[in-house]
Amino acid sequence: MDADGTNVAIACQGGGSHTAYTAGALDAFARSMPPDHELVGLSGASGGAICAFLSWYGLATADAERAGELLDSFWTEIAARSPPDALLNGLAMTGTELEASGAALPAASPYFSPASRRAQDRIRRTLEGLVDLDALDGTDHESGPRLLVGAVDVERGVFETFEDREVTIDAVLASGALPTVFPAVEVDGHAYWDGLLSENPPLLGLLDGPRAETPDELWIVQVNPQTRDGAPRSLPDIEDRRNELSGNLALNKDVGAIEQVNDWLDAGYLPESEYKHVAVRTLRLDRDLSYASKLDRDPAFIAELVAAGREDAAAFLDRR
Repeated sequence: MDADGTNVAIACQGGGSHTAYTAGALDAFARSMPPDHELVGLSGASGGAICAFLSWYGLATADAERAGELLDSFWTEIAARSPPDALLNGLAMTGTELEASGAALPAASPYFSPASRRAQDRIRRTLEGLVDLDALDGTDHESGPRLLVGAVDVERGVFETFEDREVTIDAVLASGALPTVFPAVEVDGHAYWDGLLSENPPLLGLLDGPRAETPDELWIVQVNPQTRDGAPRSLPDIEDRRNELSGNLALNKDVGAIEQVNDWLDAGYLPESEYKHVAVRTLRLDRDLSYASKLDRDPAFIAELVAAGREDAAAFLDRR
């Protein structure tokens, strides 16, 4: 991008089914990116990683239209459309809501739960049906946006950021392996859990690289509410808010670090030849949704979130 243009990176927070909103937002961003803006990076954790991965692949192998088609296809396939699947989805939602209310329910490790294995395999099969990473060979994907996907190494206790061609389907599944729902996913001999436990989503890695190729603006698609009116009192409301706060911990820390560098640059403490002022702009899912709804695959609910993401992203671009 030339000196008059703007480099943009988009970071996608994780949040289960709520990231259907992210799919709609990424579709609108890719199709309507201002001509003087260039998308230089995508990152994500958990469901946000899936959306970022599919958008990145679509852009690398075709164009914005293809990226949007892949996102739509994934969420259409994952939604509970058949009567048996709808029944299972309803039972899962009910169980999660009862558990949050303090009810004593039998629990099973995801390693011994056929339902957990089937759900994880379903996501794998869906991604494999949409993405052929070998198709990137011979393409000029390196000139497109970077891709970062976050996960956490279970045994070593360290954050891992998979980058570009390191991002395999296993790496994406690892980023979405919520410990109580899915088994850990092995990548290169290491077991990984959900990116929600590490960087949600990866931000600082997007700022690494030559100054001319790093973002001038960082757009964050945030699906965990930052604020709530009043302190929760019921057990379900307490669990919802606890989950929201924990999902935002790493995000707020990293945004704070970026804003601190911006302040030091403005004060003249850092050389502008080495550091860049990065404007952070956030698109938030402004809906009052429960933690249990992060597991909801009802087709109407998914479609509503995708449409909301498209609409809100379009308004975000209009405001610019």
